[in-house]
Amino acid sequence: MAKQPMLKFVNVERQMPEKREATVRRADFDEIYAEYAAAKAEEQAARCSQCGVPYCQSHCPLHNNIPDWLRLTATGRLEEAYEISQATNTFPEICGRICPQDRLCEGNCVIEQSGHGTVTIGSVEKYITDTAWERGWVKPAAPAQERPESVGIIGAGPGGLAAADMLRRAGVQVTVYDRYDRAGGLLTYGIPGFKLEKDIVMRRNQQLTDGGVRFVMNCNVGEDMSFDEIRAQHDAVIIATGVYKSRDLGGPGAGAKGIVKAIDYLTASNRVANFGDSVAEYESGELNAKGKKVVVIGGGDTAMDCVRTAIRQGAESVKCLYRRDRANMPGSQRETQNAEEEGVIFEWLTAPAGFKGGDVVSAVTVQKMRLGAPDATGRQSPELVEGSDYDEPADLVIKALGFEPEEVQTLWGAPELEVTRWGTVKAEFTTGRTSLDGVYAVGDIVRGASLVVWAIRDGRDCAEAVLADLNAKASVAAE
Repeated sequence: MAKQPMLKFVNVERQMPEKREATVRRADFDEIYAEYAAAKAEEQAARCSQCGVPYCQSHCPLHNNIPDWLRLTATGRLEEAYEISQATNTFPEICGRICPQDRLCEGNCVIEQSGHGTVTIGSVEKYITDTAWERGWVKPAAPAQERPESVGIIGAGPGGLAAADMLRRAGVQVTVYDRYDRAGGLLTYGIPGFKLEKDIVMRRNQQLTDGGVRFVMNCNVGEDMSFDEIRAQHDAVIIATGVYKSRDLGGPGAGAKGIVKAIDYLTASNRVANFGDSVAEYESGELNAKGKKVVVIGGGDTAMDCVRTAIRQGAESVKCLYRRDRANMPGSQRETQNAEEEGVIFEWLTAPAGFKGGDVVSAVTVQKMRLGAPDATGRQSPELVEGSDYDEPADLVIKALGFEPEEVQTLWGAPELEVTRWGTVKAEFTTGRTSLDGVYAVGDIVRGASLVVWAIRDGRDCAEAVLADLNAKASVAAE
């Protein structure tokens, strides 16, 4: 009888790839987790129980065939594991690094529920595709037949790039327009290198270029090129701009120097630390935490990126203010633990009431909070504790309060593009079709600020809808 390759969770403990010591990793922007060795990847993949109803798969936005590629990895069939993995996910090595697995696949693993510790799905996913790159299995698009139709994609983030990849593989002519000088969106400039090293993103950009995707960079729609011009050049247009407008913070002294937006801070850091760019605001100290008392306001993944970046820049101290408690924070618990190991101090149940220092910030006035009755979402609402104010010294305050959509109707001169009351583009679920013929929208510009994996899902779904619509039009034209 053949030896059972799976179900090893009873006698093999969960083991993540080795994590570099905090004292070492806080000195650079390199990724903090090592790669699995082949034997360890096979061993950890073999812990999968191959359950009849794979909750890991159903709780993955892409519905990745996780049990299948775990089994293939456990039995040494790695190229097949890669083929299964990439069949549903355009960027598996990126999701393996930055997805909040503790809230998605791993958080719903059946053996986790039984107390044996979840399968390390994300780390195995990363290992499979990194190996595929090393062995030359990852290929650029090579469509069997070129199509005459052209699609323009506004936004080179994960949603736009996922759609570009699928459309190009089908032979469609694809042009991607983006405001930045490098493609990738937040993958390039928003997420720090210690979570996602930039050569990982750049090689995907190169793969798309090699496959025939055309990139038009440093292109601000509404300034360098109008929305109508882009529509006129293409048979279909996909809006994948993401949400970049930072939520603001009021209160006395909110306009003081030294209070900055998270996106500006992270972009400057990524440019300097990962690409060696010269950034005036970084060199002047405006967007540089070195030697400063830093206070980050917010409890999401962006806040975690900011506090851990400040540590690496050599901040004197880094504190994070969040108005709820640890159990109710939206950011990844794994990231919070990493931040604490690196020296970040979390002040739970606190919120800013204002800022001291006049023209240049010197302190945050902090109010203590308590959790009261649940709100409409079921989360307990924070309530102010009267008379609990105190001043927290700060030389640099980073606002990481989330993002909102920009006013695309106004910026693009497109009042006919229908938006929701939240300012997001109104689009059909799964297809991305908008109120305008031949115009689609995907990712955060439709959902609001969300996860990279959802943007990839939206981009892939939209590409299928665009292909279906192009085929329908071609069929009518042929009659």
